[in-house]
Amino acid sequence: MRSLLRTLEHATLRDIALVCLADALVGASFGAISVSGGLPLWVPVAMSLLVFAGGSQFAAVGVVLSGGGALAAVATGLVLNARLLPFGFTVADVLDGPWWRRLLGAQLITDETAAFVLQQEGRRRRRAAFWLCGIALFTVWNVSVLLGAAAGGLIGDTDALGLDAAFPAVLLALVLPSLTDRRMRTAAVAGAVVAVAATPYLPAGLPVLLSLVGLLFAGRPRVEAERPTGGEGVSSVEKEGVR
Repeated sequence: MRSLLRTLEHATLRDIALVCLADALVGASFGAISVSGGLPLWVPVAMSLLVFAGGSQFAAVGVVLSGGGALAAVATGLVLNARLLPFGFTVADVLDGPWWRRLLGAQLITDETAAFVLQQEGRRRRRAAFWLCGIALFTVWNVSVLLGAAAGGLIGDTDALGLDAAFPAVLLALVLPSLTDRRMRTAAVAGAVVAVAATPYLPAGLPVLLSLVGLLFAGRPRVEAERPTGGEGVSSVEKEGVR
């Protein structure tokens, strides 16, 4: 853990701490809402350990508390969690090693861990950001859910307290620096337009998946030839052509 802390910059560690704080508030709300709605304490605790996806957990509990069945709750959670599939491709380079490490890493893939990985340059920093953020979030989320569930009805309506806004606000703050790139802005705007347009017509979760079509408008990245350090002024691609 110390090596991970030394690898990352102070600003990144601060951002991870802020995300953990926001997650703690949301996790406590989830636990309290679940128990105060009539579910036994072990349900939100088990969901947090096994599912570890705040949006899907809220959606599944909402279905159950509104009178829906277990199958409907599971289907809702699966639809929302489908967005994590492309995230898996995004962080695939940091999940090397034995199968058990890749399996553990797959459990830690979230919106936040993917966002921090995308912010880092270099495989070492990407790996450090993923594992540090993932382990910290998993710990904070599960502890806060347990405390919130134990508190029961002490935490009222999350909409009234504004806790529901903390999670998306932090994610927005993480995404904004990436929008300085024109290609990223184009993809983000196109995806947002598609998602907003589809929201009135599709179930929750599907508009987010459709927003991925915004990547089609980003265009192909420009790949520059790598220049050698020996001062010859000839790219590695050009050298391959000579050989």
